[in-house]
Order: sequence, then structure tokens, then C-alpha cells
Amino acid sequence: MKKFNWNYPTTIWAGENRIKDIGLACRTLNIKKPLLITDSGLANSEILKKTLKKLNNENISTDIYSNIMGNPTGTDVDEGVVYYKKKNCDGVIAFGGGSSLDVGKAVAFMSGQTLPIWDFEDVGDNWTKANSDKIAAIIAVPTTAGTGSETGRASVILNEQTGVKNIIFHPKFLPSIVILDPLLTVGLPSQITAATGMDALAHNLEAYCAPGYHPMADGIALEGMKLIKKWLLEAVNNGSNVEARMNMLTAASMGSTAFQKGLGAIHSLSHPVNALNNIHHGLSNAIFMPYVLTFNKEAIENKIIKVCEYLEIDEKSFDGFLKWILDLRKKLNIPHKLSEVIKEENLELDRLSKMALNDPSTGGNPKKLTEKDMKILYQHSMSGKLF
Repeated sequence: MKKFNWNYPTTIWAGENRIKDIGLACRTLNIKKPLLITDSGLANSEILKKTLKKLNNENISTDIYSNIMGNPTGTDVDEGVVYYKKKNCDGVIAFGGGSSLDVGKAVAFMSGQTLPIWDFEDVGDNWTKANSDKIAAIIAVPTTAGTGSETGRASVILNEQTGVKNIIFHPKFLPSIVILDPLLTVGLPSQITAATGMDALAHNLEAYCAPGYHPMADGIALEGMKLIKKWLLEAVNNGSNVEARMNMLTAASMGSTAFQKGLGAIHSLSHPVNALNNIHHGLSNAIFMPYVLTFNKEAIENKIIKVCEYLEIDEKSFDGFLKWILDLRKKLNIPHKLSEVIKEENLELDRLSKMALNDPSTGGNPKKLTEKDMKILYQHSMSGKLF
């Protein structure tokens, strides 16, 4: 029998108003001078101001770094590390969406390293090059329900020199405490709620379909998809529904927990267009989803039927599941074609196809892929043709 490595996530404090426990989280991890890392959009928000006031009232001096791109870059991380050291910080509060969390984790990690960040790309045993004793403590506070970065052991960072999104991995990237407070997501615009929700669905779906033996991940992925089926539309249509927001936050964390088993071509196709065309990751995942499903049909049909049974989809077949996905996207106003968000002349097909094939997610796809397959998938996503 083959050997497998399984990981389960970290301490999670979930529930309404749990952000009030942010000071306790700092004290629990012995963080006396945290650097709060967020994006420029959240830097002046009321939810952040209230968080800072809470920390200040508990005599926890907090600095802020918010110079973060939508698709975070190596420069974002490098500048964050410089600021972290300049302010003599001793821990990180990663606060915001996936970009803020990814940068926050990477800054905490790189604050104690001497090698460049790209030396820790998730290839082989690169992570063993790191000085594990110098990684700062991390508290993660997601304000979107999509990436699940709060329960992940990696960050996705754009290398500006190569134009490639690299996955930087280390076991200690995993935050020590996660605060899931649905009230922090209540003000999220409906279109962002929809895109991030589809990102969470992609994580759970691809994890479940990935080959390999990991029944814990499979079970988490199935329940994650069920929560999304029940609550995503409600969260989009009634953003003030705290129960819907809580369940979507939970499903996002579950997706990231499950995809340690693997991802697949949805992400392989997404990462290059995110890097070169600056398309929102959740949106691109949503667009590519049906094209990858139909490409993989022969390898995943039996699994998809099981998904239909668990999700109580009326037509318990591959076609029934595909119909549900297409209908869900339509209700969420997600474009069916990539050409609706990227002009054809701006799509470097050959370059994108090569990047997609070399993406770390490709290895988890249920069906073996070639560069030609990637190109066809991009072409189909542009034209709207399903296999």
C-alpha cells in the first residue's frame, strides 16, 4: 500500500462577533506588537478601525501594511518584510481576502529567511531549506468566503520577472489561530460574494475529484459543497443573512482543508490568466469550471454521481450536475465565456497553455493533460463550446 501524508487545519474561533477575541488571540500566541496586513480597500474601513480600536484598548500596539495588489506580487511581500522589521513586529495579523492572507502568511514566513521567496516554491522538498524557528506567529481573519487561505499551508504569489504565479509552501504557513466572524463579510458586494463563493466551490469540487486516497479530505469536500449549494445564492441575494455568511466562510475554510489532496485544471487554467490578465481568481475558476468538468467526464463520472446524491440534486447524473453548475452560474451572473472578460487579442494562447501545463495544480487533475489540451480548453472557454 502507498504511503500518504494527511494534515488537519489549525485552531479556528468561529461565530458572530468573534473578532472581539483578537486581543486574546495575540496574547495566546505571545504577540505583543503585531503587523496587521490588509489591502488598501480595507485599510480605512469601519471593520478595520473597530479591530484596531479593540487592540489598542487592550494595549496591543499595532502597525498596518496595506500596499497589496489584487493578485499579490513578490514585491508586495518584500516590502511587507522590510516594514515588519522596521517596526520591530513580532507577529502578523492577516486581515482581508485571499490576497491579504497570502501576503500576510508570506511576510510572517519571510521575516526570518535569508533565501529569496522563490527558493521555497512548492516543488519537491524546497520547504526544508527554510529556517523554521524564525517564522513569525500568524493570526488569520478572512473577510471574504472564497480562497480558504486561512487554513492553507501555502501562498500564491506572482513573480513579476517571469509573469508566473508561484505556490510558496511551508507547513508553518498555516496560521496558528483563525477567526471566522461572519459579520466581517456582511458588507461584501454581491458580485464579489458570488465569485469568491464559486472559488470555494472549485476548491471543494477539485479536491473531491483529485485522485489519491484521502477520505478525510473527501468527506470535508462533500460537506463543503453541500453548504455552498444551500447558502451561496442566499448570501449573494441577501447579504445581511449572517447564517448564510457563516456557512459560506465555513465552506471556504473546508475547501482549503480538502485541497491538500490536490486541485486540477480549473486552477491550472486560472493562475496564468490571473497573472497575465489580472482577472479575479474566483471569477476565472467559475468560468473554467464546466469546461474542465466535461473534459474530465470519463475519469470523474462515478464520483460526480455520488456528489449529486449527497447534494440531493434532482437529476443524479454527470449531466444533471453540469446543468446545476451552469444554472448556478447563470443565477450568479457569472459569464459563460472567457471572451466576456478578456478580449481575444489579449489572450496569449501559446504562452498561457504552457504556463497552465506547468502549474502545480495540473498534477492533481483526474485526467492527464497535455499542452494541446490546455490550449483547447482555453479555446473552448473563449467560444463557449463544451466537450
